[in-house]
Amino acid sequence: MAKYSRIEVALKMRETGIVPVFYHKDPVICKQVIKACFDGGIRVFEFTNRGDFAHELFSELNKWAEKEVPGMIMGAGSVVDAGTASLYIQLGANFIVSPILNPEMAKVCNRRKILWSPGCGSLTEINYAEELGAEIVKIFPGSSVGGPDFVKAIKGPCPWTSIMPTGGVEPTVENLREWFEAGVTCVGIGSNLITKELIVKKDWEGLTKRVTGAVKIAKMFQIV
Repeated sequence: MAKYSRIEVALKMRETGIVPVFYHKDPVICKQVIKACFDGGIRVFEFTNRGDFAHELFSELNKWAEKEVPGMIMGAGSVVDAGTASLYIQLGANFIVSPILNPEMAKVCNRRKILWSPGCGSLTEINYAEELGAEIVKIFPGSSVGGPDFVKAIKGPCPWTSIMPTGGVEPTVENLREWFEAGVTCVGIGSNLITKELIVKKDWEGLTKRVTGAVKIAKMFQIV
């Protein structure tokens, strides 16, 4: 079962500012990536549900993380149905992220007080997600939905809304400034942070430096 409540996860997402989004079929590479992110200051990590037997890999990684990187909050992303959400929850996922808004997933996660972050692309969807109990809503794909301007537009009438854009976010001063000044709570970053080049070279020290820099930038512009 989850070690962290949805409120604890939401607070840590806000505090850290960046949630890495990653999947690889090799558990050794996954462990190196998680460790490098942890050393770089990350405390919330989204393992994406992609590829065959992804849930089995997550189970292994979650158990490993509890021992090797204590304090790293592991969750599952790219989950689109209640059944899969339940599966990951049974494997100890501390939060569930989805690219879509599926009300049945809300029931499963709320029942166990687990943070559920559904993908939304309009104010109507965001409002509905919040009615269903979503503490932090994901906008996806962030850059295609409307980017920072979309966030500003949402925060105008709904300043209480907590938003995590994923898709098109870059770990640069210019890009992160735009997102955080627009009012996001945190951002999800995948291959723009954990690059293919770093994975191929197995440059874990380089990844740690890249993550450290991104976290520092996020904290510079976070609105507390």
